[in-house]
Amino acid sequence: MVRVGLAGLGKMGLSHLAIFRAHPDVEVAAVCDPTGYVRSVLGKYTGLVTTASMEAMVEVADLDAVVIATPTHMHSDMVGAALERGLHVFCEKPFCLDVADAERLAQLARDRELVTQVGYHNRYVGAFAEAKRLVEAGAIGRLTHVLAEAYGPVVLKEQGTTWRSRKAAGGGCLYDYAAHPLNLVNWYLGEPRFATGSVLNRVFSAETDDEVLTTLRYDDQVSAQVSVSWSDESQRKMTTRLTLWGTQGRIFVDRQEIQVYLRDTASVPQGYRTGWNVKYTTELTDPVWFYLRGEEYSAQVADFVDRIGQGRVEGVNDFASAAVTDRTIAKLVDDATGASVPRPPVVVDTGRRRRLRLPRWFDRTRKAAAA
Repeated sequence: MVRVGLAGLGKMGLSHLAIFRAHPDVEVAAVCDPTGYVRSVLGKYTGLVTTASMEAMVEVADLDAVVIATPTHMHSDMVGAALERGLHVFCEKPFCLDVADAERLAQLARDRELVTQVGYHNRYVGAFAEAKRLVEAGAIGRLTHVLAEAYGPVVLKEQGTTWRSRKAAGGGCLYDYAAHPLNLVNWYLGEPRFATGSVLNRVFSAETDDEVLTTLRYDDQVSAQVSVSWSDESQRKMTTRLTLWGTQGRIFVDRQEIQVYLRDTASVPQGYRTGWNVKYTTELTDPVWFYLRGEEYSAQVADFVDRIGQGRVEGVNDFASAAVTDRTIAKLVDDATGASVPRPPVVVDTGRRRRLRLPRWFDRTRKAAAA
């Protein structure tokens, strides 16, 4: 039996509480949240031990693992404290707002041989997993381009009052929304060499982005375009989808289904045929013991708990993979803010001879390419 403590009782925290409590191999020993009313209601109707802070929670409860579902800016300190105490950690996405924190915590978890996971649940969606399997099997040939999109109706009027819309607290649309398709692109293609043409656009938020656009560049001329908006009223809820083009076909995939087109010359996998194929998530998803929000939410919890029982440190969504997504986000921010935007060479006239002054980015790019 894995004894779990849960920090943060907002929307995702309460969802995780229900799923972890329903798992047959988990005992939720305690929860913490700064809101007294939430603690009193949970304590009264569930009998759970409740505390105001994670520090108090780990003192009063004998825990094996913690679930951290707090606002993003609190993740790094809380994750670090849990790892230092030798606890396995499930952290909601995005992992960290500072990529240096993500890399430090991923290394600390490796050093302590602790099981870690970040809540990028789309990797547990049957259709997205099937797309990855087909790409790796070479079903659509050599991959050439990916379009990753996410749209939803989160910020639809002038506002700036929630923690998600404050740059220092939630990171805006980039961290809260765009992180999902970026994480999937990382899963399929790995870490990009650089981002270019990046745009972080404000629509309604007072201090952070509501739209995210970028192109990620990989080796072998592979590219991925990302288009994200959380200010899209045409969507009833968040919609994440990817289109992947290859030399032998094309894949379109979202939460509900995968559409696969295979050319006559394609190496056709079992269960598929040339031309169009459609498979639905329901036929690609294993049943779960408890359903809330989607099978993928329970599946990621089951994976985390199983890995703790098996002592299996590496996993689909461990801290190391989440750090790759954080590094990708950092590249996008650098590009959008001009920190890595290439500038054309400047011709300088010294009076005696004309010479070409190359910008500093040129030398960095040349060294990176050589590496």
